[in-house]
Amino acid sequence: MDMDMDIYGQLITIFLGFFAITNPVPNTAVFAGLTRKTDKAERYRIAMKSTLIAFGVVVFFSLLGKALFHLLGITLPALRITGGILVFIVGYQMLQGQNSHSHAEDDGDTDIAVSPIAVPILVGPGTIATAMNFSASQGSLGAVMTISMYALLGMITFFCFIFSARVVEIIGGNGLKIITQLMGLILAVIGVQLLIAGIYEVVSMSGSM
Repeated sequence: MDMDMDIYGQLITIFLGFFAITNPVPNTAVFAGLTRKTDKAERYRIAMKSTLIAFGVVVFFSLLGKALFHLLGITLPALRITGGILVFIVGYQMLQGQNSHSHAEDDGDTDIAVSPIAVPILVGPGTIATAMNFSASQGSLGAVMTISMYALLGMITFFCFIFSARVVEIIGGNGLKIITQLMGLILAVIGVQLLIAGIYEVVSMSGSM
C-alpha cells in the first residue's frame, strides 16, 4: 500500500513538474498568436505535429539520456545539480514575469510546428533536464512514469492548442499572469529539491570513499 502511494506521489510530482515547466496555458496564448492567420485545419496540423515532436524529444532523452551522459562521463548527481539549477532559473524567471522561452515569430522559411512551437516552446533545456532527472530516478519504472505523464500533458496541451482562442478569452491577461507565477513557484521548489538531492549524493559518495 505504501509503495502504491509512493508511486502515485511520484506520478503527481512528475506531472506537476512537467506542467509547471511546459506551462501549457500561457503557451496556448503564444500558439494563438503564432497561428492567428491560419485556418482551422492548419491549426490542427500544427498542434498535432508540435505536440508529437515534443513527445518524441522527451521519450528520446528519457530512454537514452542517461546512457548518453554515461558515454560522455557525466554522473547522475551532476545531472541533478545542473538540472536543478536550470529548472530553478526558469521558475525564477517566471516568478519575475519574464518569458521562460525564446518565443520567435515565424520567418516564413521554417515550419512553426517544429520551431518555435515544439522547440523551444514545448521542449527546452529545462524540460529535457526534468525528463532525464525523473526517468533516471527509478530506472525503467522512472522512465515509464516520466513518458506516461508527459504523454498526458501532451494531450492536454494539444486540446488547449485546438481551442486556443477560447482558452485565451476565458483566462484573460490577469489569469495568465497568475498561472505563470504559480507555475514559476512550483518550478523553483522542484529545482531546489533536485539541487539538494544532487548535492546529497555527492556528499554521500565523498563520505564513502
